[in-house]
Amino acid sequence: MTTQRTGIRGLRAVAAAGMGVVTGVVTTLAAQRHALDALRLRIEYLEQQAQTQRDTNRALQQRLHWELLSKAMDDPELAEVLDTYDEPFSTKKQRQFLFANALYTNALCYYRIGNISREEFFGFVRGILQNRIFREYWYATRPHRATLIDSSEEAELGRMVDDLLRQLEETDMDEWWVVGEPPST
Repeated sequence: MTTQRTGIRGLRAVAAAGMGVVTGVVTTLAAQRHALDALRLRIEYLEQQAQTQRDTNRALQQRLHWELLSKAMDDPELAEVLDTYDEPFSTKKQRQFLFANALYTNALCYYRIGNISREEFFGFVRGILQNRIFREYWYATRPHRATLIDSSEEAELGRMVDDLLRQLEETDMDEWWVVGEPPST
């Protein structure tokens, strides 16, 4: 009988030790899970903060861009610094091109920070391409866009505008607002 009791006590002791190990493992896994969840939440927060900072930087850059263009529009001597076109343009035309640049860059900034969708950007461009001066600006700045990194978002949007302009020029329909296929993404 003593042997059976000792055997049962031994089994109980092993079972208790096993339960202790299992409890320890479960507790450790739960603590690790909690730590991983806390780290994931912290990373998500930091990513959101970084995006907010990028958007703030873009907005500040947009403001600086506008201030520089405004100075050039107000002062023909400063506008000469921005005259990088293949052909000479009058002071009036340069000022118009600077303003066209400001309009396009503003829409580009709005798109990048998420204030407008890609479809809305497309719609804005489709409308502004109805203006003869903007089209002249777009053609005159083609060499500038050729220097963009081909895979950049700005280059991609520029190609979208080029394609839309081509479609608008090829159509004989009066309803320009239906020309072109808005992007689906």
